[in-house]
Amino acid sequence: MADDYYNILGVDKKADASEIKKAYRKLALKYHPDKTEGDKTLEEKFKKISEAYAVLSDPEKKNQYDTYGSADFQQRFSQEDIFRNVDLGDILKEFGFGGSRGGGFSSAFGRGGPRRGQGMGGNPFSQGGGGFGQQHPQMKGKDIEYEIPLTLHEIINGTKKTITINQGGIAKAIEVTIPKGLTQGKKIRLAGKGEMSPHGGPAGNLYIKSNPIASDGYTIEGNDVLYSKQVLLTQALLGDTIEVVTPDGSAINLKLPAGTNHKSKMRVANRGIPQMKGKGCGDLFVVINITLPKKLTKEQKTLIQQLGKTGL
Repeated sequence: MADDYYNILGVDKKADASEIKKAYRKLALKYHPDKTEGDKTLEEKFKKISEAYAVLSDPEKKNQYDTYGSADFQQRFSQEDIFRNVDLGDILKEFGFGGSRGGGFSSAFGRGGPRRGQGMGGNPFSQGGGGFGQQHPQMKGKDIEYEIPLTLHEIINGTKKTITINQGGIAKAIEVTIPKGLTQGKKIRLAGKGEMSPHGGPAGNLYIKSNPIASDGYTIEGNDVLYSKQVLLTQALLGDTIEVVTPDGSAINLKLPAGTNHKSKMRVANRGIPQMKGKGCGDLFVVINITLPKKLTKEQKTLIQQLGKTGL
């Protein structure tokens, strides 16, 4: 779970610069290595509160943190970004720490303690520039998502679409190749087509999502397709051969068994939507809807009455 800098310093999100500095001073006095006698756990605590202060004391970084949230911010900002323009050495001297040798302060900040050069452009806790033992990725632009309306035919066969995106305040038209099987819930990634990085890092990614357009008689469920087929009562009772138009536009004949119930499903294997990756295809399910007349002719009524006498 990503660290919450406000919780680490124990301040409210509306805290001003003086409150943030006061909170850091209080925690630094408690957890500074000169006070904790080499306790590695408390030393890590000191590093965390210093990292939180480095972000929240800088208006631009604080704004980015509040905008993106904790987890996203820590993915976008490296340790070098976080400690840039922050000289913790001078700040801690205000609190009464430091000196010619630096004491335990030096061990917490790596070899030789925090130097002004480090404070102005990097991670003061690095050992030879190594950070906390792990380098974070350089800050990149924000990922964005774009929904494209697609017909059933386009989802089955794939297509090309031209969309307009905004990068760095510039509108750009790009052609997107939509693969077969881009059903709802799936997406494709276009690297570097998202928002520009505010600090010169790589652009974010653009994710294309499908927004299926309703088709007459067809319903999409994953890679399966349901097709509503109207039949007469006599066809359902006696059985018949019915014609069905499949999602790819071809016509097939299906044998409707005698005694088919209303809302019964007939499965036609591999006539649905292709899988986006790999082999295979969904199925077509023909849903039988028995049509009942709202009004009967005199002859029909007589015949049905006679059928009723037979127990049907």
